Amino acid sequence: MTRKRPLSPHLQIYKPQLTSILSILHRATGVTLSMGSIILVLWIIALTLGEETYAMFSLIVNHWFSKLVLLGFTFGLFYHLSNGIRHLFWDAGYGYDLKVAYMSGSVVVVASLFFTAVTWLLIFFK
Repeated sequence: MTRKRPLSPHLQIYKPQLTSILSILHRATGVTLSMGSIILVLWIIALTLGEETYAMFSLIVNHWFSKLVLLGFTFGLFYHLSNGIRHLFWDAGYGYDLKVAYMSGSVVVVASLFFTAVTWLLIFFK
């Protein structure tokens, strides 16, 4: 006996929602932070190998494209931290209401942008 089962709709049919976009962004920033930790390890290695190696590393890091990558890494760090705190509240059983979920998602994005901007302003205007 063959039953005709409904097919799942393709991703093109679904409308992106704030919650789904934030979930995907949380996963992407987690992967990005994992890969970005290589920069931190390279920095430590450059420190241990002496002044010439550190000068070469500094030259690379001070390039405009490297700064753009570090800006994205900073945003990813603050976003993942803020959204992780949001998930802790969910784990405790708070914030499941759809209205609260959208509000907390907006707060996560605004907080991430704010802390990223403050960090880079402090870096440039020591």
